[in-house]
Amino acid sequence: MEQPRAQVKKAASVNIQSDRDILSARQQGRALAQQVGLTSSDQTVVATVISELARNILLYARPGALTLGVVESNGRRGIQVEARDHGPGIPDIERALRVGYSTSKSLGLGLPGVRRLVDEFEIVSKPGKGTVVKVKKWK
Repeated sequence: MEQPRAQVKKAASVNIQSDRDILSARQQGRALAQQVGLTSSDQTVVATVISELARNILLYARPGALTLGVVESNGRRGIQVEARDHGPGIPDIERALRVGYSTSKSLGLGLPGVRRLVDEFEIVSKPGKGTVVKVKKWK
């Protein structure tokens, strides 16, 4: 049996071009998570996920944007965060999702951490075409 599609109501869009934009996106995401009724710890999770996705845009694919929305499905509510860029893309997504893998000499915890923190995680990327990461955190 096919599951009904989640309805997403766009709440905010933030172009990511500087650290200040990350702070703005975090604040808007946390406020939205509070409106939806997520716990205080889940509000922190949403802010952390936004930071990681926005930081990836700044490091690897500037400029890009984050779109925040309220998602509803089968009586559940949550937050959707979509990070979209037109950067170089990720040639090996499976490798990029391994803890410890990094092309910038970082700890390689960003994308694997995001995937671990959220309830739903999707990534689409093509070399030369950019990347879209879409995540959901349900109440």
